[in-house]
Amino acid sequence: MSTLRDLAEEHTQLRPADIDHLHRIAGDWQLLSDMSFADLLLWAPVDADGTFLCVAQVRPTTAPTAYQDDQVGRIVGGPEVAHLEVAYRQGRIWREGDPVWYGDVPARHEAIPVRLRTADGEAGEVVAVVGRDTNLSTARTPSQLELNYLTTADDLAQMIADGTFPPPRHPGETTSAPRVGDGLVRLDANGKVTYASPNAQSAYRRLGYASHLVGEDLAALHRRLANDPLEGTDAANAVLAALRGDAPPRREIDARGATVLTRALPLMPAGVPIGALVLVRDITEVRRRDRALITKDATIREIHHRVKNNLQTVAALLRLQARRVAMPEARVALEDSVRRVASIALVHETLSMSSDEAVEFDTIVDRVASAATEVAATEVRVGMRRTGSFGVLPAEIATSLVMVLNELLLNAVEHGFPSGDADDADGAGLTAPALVSASTGDGDPPARPEVVVSAHRFRKQLHVTVTDNGRGLPAGFDADSGGNLGLQIVRALVTGELRGSIELRDASGGGTEAVLVVPLARGGADGRSA
Repeated sequence: MSTLRDLAEEHTQLRPADIDHLHRIAGDWQLLSDMSFADLLLWAPVDADGTFLCVAQVRPTTAPTAYQDDQVGRIVGGPEVAHLEVAYRQGRIWREGDPVWYGDVPARHEAIPVRLRTADGEAGEVVAVVGRDTNLSTARTPSQLELNYLTTADDLAQMIADGTFPPPRHPGETTSAPRVGDGLVRLDANGKVTYASPNAQSAYRRLGYASHLVGEDLAALHRRLANDPLEGTDAANAVLAALRGDAPPRREIDARGATVLTRALPLMPAGVPIGALVLVRDITEVRRRDRALITKDATIREIHHRVKNNLQTVAALLRLQARRVAMPEARVALEDSVRRVASIALVHETLSMSSDEAVEFDTIVDRVASAATEVAATEVRVGMRRTGSFGVLPAEIATSLVMVLNELLLNAVEHGFPSGDADDADGAGLTAPALVSASTGDGDPPARPEVVVSAHRFRKQLHVTVTDNGRGLPAGFDADSGGNLGLQIVRALVTGELRGSIELRDASGGGTEAVLVVPLARGGADGRSA
């Protein structure tokens, strides 16, 4: 299904500013739909002959829908949209006409012109029409709550026709919550409560106000109830701003262990301020869970920090031990262990600074690559380069993958073209850019020693290639059985922990490349791209 913008750009002559305004309406019109007990359909003119295209639709959560089928994308004209034509041409809300039937559902049509105000604040031309269609099959005498809903809905409908609704969205407010069913308070022009829904009354009781809200000055009440005087002043000022015709950001009130979210909207049909609409929602449990999650996240980060410190302590002890060992083979083994422990510590260090169990892996790869060139047992200077992005990886993948890359990079630097004997018995490692005598052809100058790490994502898999321009794999090298301890660790981690695959082969331009394929979907947890 095409989006509102796609449909408008393809079928209508609406300007980008007009489409943006329609987007704002579609982002906030659930409020109007619920208070109207009606479906809302956003109709954009297709051409001058009275043809309209439905670019958006919303159904009420407070009443049965008038349409079982989705109307978005439908183009209609003729007598069926005569009411839309009147609202569009005359710029007024259309409420005349007899009920119509959609199958066996009787419905009442209304049409609300949509205006976009000009830069100087004047009402501009009509750019679209909101159809308000009410299912009449369950019509009955409305209650006091329903009458207040309908009255307020009419005020908001007139504000759409005036171009003053919806209000601009404030930074950081991605939704229009709270909703009508959470709690509704209507104020007169003086800020006195004229109606409070049962859910709104309950929310204020949680804050410690036991009396009925009707007749109460809501701004003054917010000041009295809030635990924090500054918080109470902000909530009170939001109500006063709405009474002046502004649309303030949402505010929270904390009192007696409860938290209530408030959203104040001005009511000014035909440009006349007549009061305000305040939506309230008891979010006590939501904030309690948020605090619990914050505490949990802090605990997890502290655990990762301590694990990192412990691993660094282990690495330091191994380093001290290596300095006291006289046997060269034992010293090399201990130094290798130090590097492996340090690479795991890198992941935990990153997790200790993250808000979730995921890490930005590019930074870790760059640090591991830099360390590999510094600690490798070779006198040749090797360049390291990364192309592509690993993105954000879950911790269980990152921990194993960093060890794999650490081993591959060290093998490339040390065994690809070591400064010593070119026939090093451990040459089964990845060939490194440590190539002093490598050349691009007969008579060509030696190639600059380099290792390139490439990464990209494809079909929920991470594809990684580590390529060097070194001496290549030894003759008769068997990837399944050959290689040193480092390659054995790599194979075990890739096929076991990562559930992926690895292939070692000669690179097409000389040297060696290791190709890894790692699935990102593990137990329902997908790695996220950067």
